[in-house]
Amino acid sequence: MGGSSCEVLRLTVSSTSIAAGSQPRFPAAAASHESPARRAWRRFRANRLGYASLIVFTVLFGLSLMAEALSNDKPLVVRYEGQWYFPIFQSLPETTFGGDFPSPTDYLDPLIRDNLAKPGNFALFPPNPYHHRTVNYFATSPNPAAPSRTNLLGTDDQGRDLLARLLYGFRLSVVFALIVTVICTGFGVLYGALQGYFAGWTDIGMERFKEIWGAMPMLYMLIIFSSLFSPSFTLLVILISIFSWLAIAAYVRAEFLKNRTLDYVRAARALGQSDRKIMWRHILPNSLTPVVTLAPFEMVGAIGSLTSLDFLGLGVPPGTPSLGELLYQAKNNLDSWWLAVFTFGVLVVTLLLLVLIGDALRDALDPRKVLKGDEAGIRK
Repeated sequence: MGGSSCEVLRLTVSSTSIAAGSQPRFPAAAASHESPARRAWRRFRANRLGYASLIVFTVLFGLSLMAEALSNDKPLVVRYEGQWYFPIFQSLPETTFGGDFPSPTDYLDPLIRDNLAKPGNFALFPPNPYHHRTVNYFATSPNPAAPSRTNLLGTDDQGRDLLARLLYGFRLSVVFALIVTVICTGFGVLYGALQGYFAGWTDIGMERFKEIWGAMPMLYMLIIFSSLFSPSFTLLVILISIFSWLAIAAYVRAEFLKNRTLDYVRAARALGQSDRKIMWRHILPNSLTPVVTLAPFEMVGAIGSLTSLDFLGLGVPPGTPSLGELLYQAKNNLDSWWLAVFTFGVLVVTLLLLVLIGDALRDALDPRKVLKGDEAGIRK
């Protein structure tokens, strides 16, 4: 009886202490019930530099997608002699606005500007009234012209507005990098998954091919192919994609080699699930960490490759807005400092933002840092 009374007393005291607010000795019970994706996003947001870089990059890319509305030599909307026009969506002859010829309207023409400014008429121009291909034939300064009130960042050697060229060139570079990254990621994941899951002779043969392909000098091959075929955006996407998937394939292969021996994969095999289902439904979701981490760095490499080819004159067709082509102009016009400063500044800022985003993703998805962060959250 004495022992039973003591045991009851101990239980009562323990219950009282817990009710009074003492913490239980089960830290796992205090763990968050967030999904892994939400925990990774929370850790990413905790990295202020990486999160701010993502916001800035998203805003800049969003503005570049609206380049036609922000930088264009055509008005967004015109009201002329009681009629409404939308020149940004339609090509109108010069005679529509009191001109002499049926050719497309040059809205920089002083005569057209005067007619649109008459009482009762109205024209809303974009903030920067120049398209990337616009040549201001009515400018009074020789080209390339220094920054002025008319051209905020100056003009290039053909008289085209530098701000417009940079805006459209930035959009081209980012869209190019996104397409290349998606293609490389898709093919790299497929190649690495097959190689790592089946292992054995399949892994050996595919690894030898990858070693041979990776030993080819990428820049020289790009220069050779670019010189053999007429330059185009699609050709550059294909050429850079076929040389940029190796890193992702190597990481995915390593993840599949590790995960294929784990208990949950053995259990799936024992249940009779097919190889395809095991690969894409069970192993792949647990192998995407290196893929997500490498995506920003793949974009950095794609932008660097495109800029290099454009600088060498083997990139996009002439006339296309390109950061590499502007850098080539800067090399040929060393006294025109604005060409080098502003173009190099846009390129550096773009690559820096992507690198910071990639570093933040790597920290948010690093298993060692994830465990440390979760333990710290449990202690709190």
